Amino acid sequence: MPSSTTANSPAAPWSFARLLSAPHRLGFFAAAVGLGLSALWWALALLARSIGLELPWAVAPGLAHGLLLAGGFMPFFIVGFLFTAGPRWLGLGEVNAETLLRPVLLMGGGWALALLGFHAHVGLAALGVLAVTLGWTWVLGRFIRLIRISPVPDQLHPRAVAFAGLQGVLGFAVAALALALGEPGWLRAAVYWLIWAFLAPTFAIVSHRMIPFFTAAVLPFLDAWKPNWLLAVMGAALGAGALDAVALSLGWTLPTAMHGLLAFGLGASGCLLVWLALRWGLVQSLKIKLLAMLHGGFVWFGLALLLAALGHALQALGRPDLGLAPLHALTLGYLGCTLIAMVTRVASGHSGRPLAVDGIAWGLYGLLQLTVLLRLAAALLPRLGTPLLLAAAAGWALVSLSWAWRYGGWLGRPRIDGRPG
Repeated sequence: MPSSTTANSPAAPWSFARLLSAPHRLGFFAAAVGLGLSALWWALALLARSIGLELPWAVAPGLAHGLLLAGGFMPFFIVGFLFTAGPRWLGLGEVNAETLLRPVLLMGGGWALALLGFHAHVGLAALGVLAVTLGWTWVLGRFIRLIRISPVPDQLHPRAVAFAGLQGVLGFAVAALALALGEPGWLRAAVYWLIWAFLAPTFAIVSHRMIPFFTAAVLPFLDAWKPNWLLAVMGAALGAGALDAVALSLGWTLPTAMHGLLAFGLGASGCLLVWLALRWGLVQSLKIKLLAMLHGGFVWFGLALLLAALGHALQALGRPDLGLAPLHALTLGYLGCTLIAMVTRVASGHSGRPLAVDGIAWGLYGLLQLTVLLRLAAALLPRLGTPLLLAAAAGWALVSLSWAWRYGGWLGRPRIDGRPG
């Protein structure tokens, strides 16, 4: 134990150098900055529009919002998680965070340039997203090299994550090209591809590996049941969603029979995932807040697929679909709630704090759940859309900024137990 408690107390000085002591510190801090700033930017943009203040836009606001909130912070969280948990999955030693600094800075600088370009000039936005593409490709190449030197025979999850990461490279590259060529349809398709083919599959892979493991570790009467066919079902459902979203973005009309087939397939997958949440211990986890947060996020995965299935069923009957409700159930609901839960766990454990959720973290998670409901209501109740949308944006901004301020502070300080990392 250290002889002095001052250096290892929560009040120890915050230092940028501390971010290079572990990959999760660097990745999560970059993500926290992107998360907070992007949420604040979008809330202010919606507020300006609601009071009649016209901001300059070089890229359509909805597309800029989708691109930034899809790729502006989630990949940084993935960097932090992959290079913390990934080496353990692969039976390798710890990764030096300094080797990740340049690609992280390249992605961060790219998003700063893209954000400026959204309002000033589309060429700047294209150049910024190109930098993001290069940075993410650099990161992914680093992770693939770890897979290649790994002695572990079971590499299913790392390889699946790498494959999803390649879809991220494709999505970012198409987005940069679409911006450069002024093709809004292809830009929208790239945003949907990033969500359905890159981010959601990555989260699904991590959920498949980690949720039953975490649950069985705390509730030993539950087994860590995770057959590989479940991962295949999740991937197939998300792949179908990705192709459907791309077709919609490019103005391709699906035949009635295809809507019916998607309704059946996504509906069956959604029911399976809701059942899986129960099988993994959803009810038993409610007494343990950290587990409840993880399981609650996964439930939104199943609900998102069920909403998407209902939308296709309505279209098969010649009626309007559910608009952006399924998309936001997937993004705000599944990705957002899982992100907050998973990163809270990692940030707590790797800062020397107990693996428990205090009142602040639980309150932020509850506010996020309310935000998801408000955003879904805004999509399903067009007459109340504007006030509900503003409320949802404000809720997301409050959760994001509060989380970023609190946990960003932890990431730049020493562990409180005096251990390295």
